[in-house]
Amino acid sequence: MSHMMFYLSSLLILAALQGTNAVEYSVTNKASTTPGGIRFENKIGAAYSKQALMSATTFIWRIFQQTNAASRKNVPRVSLFIETMDGVAYTSNNEIHVSANYIQGYSGNVKREITGVLYHEMTHVWQWNGNGQTPGGLIEGIADFVRLKAGYAPSHWVQPGQGDRWDQGYDVTARFLDYCNSLKGGFVAELNKKMRTGYNANYFVQLLGKTVDQLWSDYKAKYQK
Repeated sequence: MSHMMFYLSSLLILAALQGTNAVEYSVTNKASTTPGGIRFENKIGAAYSKQALMSATTFIWRIFQQTNAASRKNVPRVSLFIETMDGVAYTSNNEIHVSANYIQGYSGNVKREITGVLYHEMTHVWQWNGNGQTPGGLIEGIADFVRLKAGYAPSHWVQPGQGDRWDQGYDVTARFLDYCNSLKGGFVAELNKKMRTGYNANYFVQLLGKTVDQLWSDYKAKYQK
């Protein structure tokens, strides 16, 4: 019996590994001769970036409680490009583009910063967007929520309770979602599941019993000094 249990557990582990490995990852430095591209090679590197993409995928699946292929998007390949461009990064068609200019100019721990950026951008690959109906601020907030839970929130982010609107996006919305998640464990995972087919602000009521505006008021009140 113990041999059979060992065999079955081995199969489960193998299946889990194959699930992650079913996604192919590639890293291309299209700015290799620029100062930012050179800094990428020296401080971060393609091998580390590829591992970070894989780790981010596993982490995101866990955060979203996507335990099987049927619950996830079908993404056979994710490509990362380091290139000369403005801004920080963007994701389109399962391609992540990171700015070599940003890498060059970043004054802090650039490896940690870009790891956080990759977790954010990889979330865009895997999250549901309500068939395009979900507010952009919520989409970005969920991506930063994942970055926050992974431990890669930078020091310049707003503090809990700060911000003007719940759907302001990025760090503001991420902090608010963290509050909502503290009210009900797995809230963000459940919200993401609902957004597989569409979006309705009433999802907050269904999951937490209050409107999103009520939740925002409660959140602000909690941190008022």
